Amino acid sequence: MLILKHLIYHIIIMKKIILFFAVSLTFLIGCKKEGEIIDSEIRESKIQSPPPPPTSEKTNPLFSIAIHGGAGTILRKNMSAEKEAKYKDKLEEAIRVGYEVLKNGGTSLDAVTKTINVLEDSPLFNAGKGAVFTNAGTNELDASIMDGQTLNAGASAGTTNVKNPIDLARAIMDKSPHVMMSGKGAEKFAEEQGLEIVDLKYFHTENRMKSLIRAKKREKKEPEHENKSAFYDPQIKDFKFGTVGCVALDKKGNLAAGTSTGGMTNKRWGRIGDAPIIGAGTYANNATCAVSSTGWGEFFIRAMVAHDISALMEYKGMSLKDAAHEVIHKKVGDLGGDGGIVAVDKNGNVTMEFNTAGMYRASMSDKGELKIAIYKD
Repeated sequence: MLILKHLIYHIIIMKKIILFFAVSLTFLIGCKKEGEIIDSEIRESKIQSPPPPPTSEKTNPLFSIAIHGGAGTILRKNMSAEKEAKYKDKLEEAIRVGYEVLKNGGTSLDAVTKTINVLEDSPLFNAGKGAVFTNAGTNELDASIMDGQTLNAGASAGTTNVKNPIDLARAIMDKSPHVMMSGKGAEKFAEEQGLEIVDLKYFHTENRMKSLIRAKKREKKEPEHENKSAFYDPQIKDFKFGTVGCVALDKKGNLAAGTSTGGMTNKRWGRIGDAPIIGAGTYANNATCAVSSTGWGEFFIRAMVAHDISALMEYKGMSLKDAAHEVIHKKVGDLGGDGGIVAVDKNGNVTMEFNTAGMYRASMSDKGELKIAIYKD
């Protein structure tokens, strides 16, 4: 009987011990799970919590802009005082438009676009309204633009009814997956984007038609392959040159370049020059510079002028001035080509280099200093 009581007693004790361990284990497991839940909630709260507000972008008061209106045999003896004043006035009007954009904190892309719009709307320059005529008596326009921050770019070639080709190039860059469009397809895209489409007569100017007539007369007298002077004009002998362009650095340190042209007087077969070719007529890279070219397009394409200036700066550590001089006077010159560029580097330094008798050009700095020139001297 005593043994039975001891047995019952030990059984009761064992039950209590087992119960104690069971309760303890349950408690520990519960704590672990609760801890895991808490940790999970913390992790989720980190993921779901909004990121800290972005810091405001730092701006630098430094900015610059430069433009060109074509390079070639632009001689003082062939230019009346009245004509010279008109060119200078239009150059000043155009660059001040871009300057105000930059001064008010606008982007270099907007400054370039709006500045070139002014030049395209003037019959003085071979772009937009003042585009030269092809051999067939039509006007075929080219343009390009490039963003130095993203290296994105847009270009159009051979359009006939888009009032401002630089706007089309900008739309191609901003609103399409492509870099270049041409001809009827580019015109269709322009319509879809709501760009201004004009009657073909809009581009007809008497001065440009007279230039075409003179070029055709000269062509009959001289074999085409020998005739470098077939593009003669009283004001600018070589109407290979007449492109307009703009480069800019904005307060956020972003570079942009744009170029627009009517091409070459008396051109045939859908000829396209350097103006819409990224790397030849236009290039921009925040690491180096922004460049817009004007000149004999075939040579500028072969030399990849705009990109080569940037490459010399990036890979050889050359200054903008030295790189531009090397490309225009040596590389292009050795090939037999003529023309020039305007360029601005990431520090706001401006260079306007050409190997012709003149180049319509202007620049403005953040200090508001305006420089306008036409001739080499």
